[in-house]
Amino acid sequence: MAKDIFKQVVHNVDVCVVGGGMAGICAALAAARRGAKVVLMHDRPVLGGNASSETRVHICGADRSNQIPHMRETGILEELRLENLRHNPHSNFSIWDTILYEKLHYAPNVTLLLNCSCLDADMKGRRIKSITGWQLTTQMYHQVSASIYADCSGDAILAPLTKAPFRMGREARSEYNESIAPEQADNKTMGMTCLFMARECDTPQPFEPPSWAYRYDNEEDIPRGAKGHGWWRMGYWWIELGGEFHSIHDTEMLRDELLKTVYGVWDHIKNRGDHGADNWTLEWIQFLPAKRESRRYIGEHVLTQNDIESEGKFEDIVAYGGWAMDDHHPAGFRAAKLGAPATIFYPTPSPYGIPYRSLYSKTVENLMFAGRCASCTHSAMSSSRVMGTGCSMGQAVGTAAAMAVSKNCPPKGLTGECIRQLQQTLLVDDCYLPGIVQQLPTATLRAQLVASHGDPEPVRDGINRQVGDNPHCWVGSLGDSLTYQFGSLSSVSELVLVLDSAMEKRIAMSYHQRDNQLRNVPPEMPKVFRIEGQKFGMFSTVFRIEDNYQRHVRIPINQELEAIRFTIEDTWGAEKSRVYAFYVT
Repeated sequence: MAKDIFKQVVHNVDVCVVGGGMAGICAALAAARRGAKVVLMHDRPVLGGNASSETRVHICGADRSNQIPHMRETGILEELRLENLRHNPHSNFSIWDTILYEKLHYAPNVTLLLNCSCLDADMKGRRIKSITGWQLTTQMYHQVSASIYADCSGDAILAPLTKAPFRMGREARSEYNESIAPEQADNKTMGMTCLFMARECDTPQPFEPPSWAYRYDNEEDIPRGAKGHGWWRMGYWWIELGGEFHSIHDTEMLRDELLKTVYGVWDHIKNRGDHGADNWTLEWIQFLPAKRESRRYIGEHVLTQNDIESEGKFEDIVAYGGWAMDDHHPAGFRAAKLGAPATIFYPTPSPYGIPYRSLYSKTVENLMFAGRCASCTHSAMSSSRVMGTGCSMGQAVGTAAAMAVSKNCPPKGLTGECIRQLQQTLLVDDCYLPGIVQQLPTATLRAQLVASHGDPEPVRDGINRQVGDNPHCWVGSLGDSLTYQFGSLSSVSELVLVLDSAMEKRIAMSYHQRDNQLRNVPPEMPKVFRIEGQKFGMFSTVFRIEDNYQRHVRIPINQELEAIRFTIEDTWGAEKSRVYAFYVT
């Protein structure tokens, strides 16, 4: 009946991404940049999911909040973070929202549907024929017909709508021989969190809690083992509930419980003992809970604890993780009353590989997925659920979806040589795949590479970051240069640079970290550089950038040259800068 009353807009595209969190953003941009026509359907007014201004969770990944230098995710996530450093020096989450909006709204090949909730799917055999979303703000239905659908919604909304197999809860220890799994399978999950923000004032700020807030009179009422509550600029991940309930259907009730708990904790800090918080006041309360776990798809391969512990050395690796297996107790905040820790960090290697086969459905032929709803056991998902890893998966899914469309095959049809092509495409787009070396163009490998000083060869070794103690880079000062000499006139279509974005420093925006995060473009980054081409023995400038802040730079050349030279003119403050890749196509 309703569909007869309200207008319906029809979209015919190559790839439809459902969910505009960080995984969905990376999937949509990757597919669009690889030539696919994309619709991104997202049910919130802002992009970013748990990293948006609505929830304000910092993006964690394989570098474990910079505890493992040089291991953070590059590719699209690095691009977004560097954009944020350039235009958001005060770390304002609303500006971050705007940066994400701008990237998607103005991206070629992308149609962005915000405030649009997916509510139906039309199947034709084992394929999704179309999906339908309801856009609250316009009171219109949007029907999207696509060749491939990528579910990055977190809650795996397309699973019940398409009858794609999924799991929810914890597997029994014996099912996948996982030592950290419970003896018996159950429906329990990790819970969800509501945060708060506080601000220090010049004068005392009284606080009167709502009448419905919980009351915590004693220190023993607050979870132990959560590193206390002595720093309150940003609230606490351990204000967590929901694992003992249904983490989708009970969300509204759990939000109410979390708000009671948040206000109760702040009341405890302000009014139940001397915590030194007299001059502090609440500035923001999170009303959209940040969720950790719900449905997980069953893919061609289910990633397990044992896969992670053996470093995920798959032949079809297309993404990677490295966050600890961070398994939160289902009781969350109330686990302390049970004498249990709020979470257990199980040892995990960083990095470990994630296979392509964990990113598409086992039964629905044109369904892919990324993020916390990917094909993993509960134990493995306790690591792979974090947003940095979701971005790595998302870019892989978007790139693979575009490739499958171009080859007119389902996601499962990308095997063998196609997987190797997918891996190389991801490396070209500045992703990192542990153990996989980028194969550079023949023209680059055959040319003579010279530098104004030092050994330039690492810039074409196919490894574009420091790995272990090997920096895989050339280090230059202002005025230093790298030159490819071709020996005769050679066709150069594009120059590619991978520059210094301070992979050993913390650039992730966070209100949870205190003092060591960058708030501006890394000083090591080349700000001004020029590209010169040689013809008939003479060099002339063919390109000059005066405000560079990106690590991965692709410059169209489209000329025949005898040589091409890159020269650093200035940085954002440092005397030296590293170059990880410099090649031509």
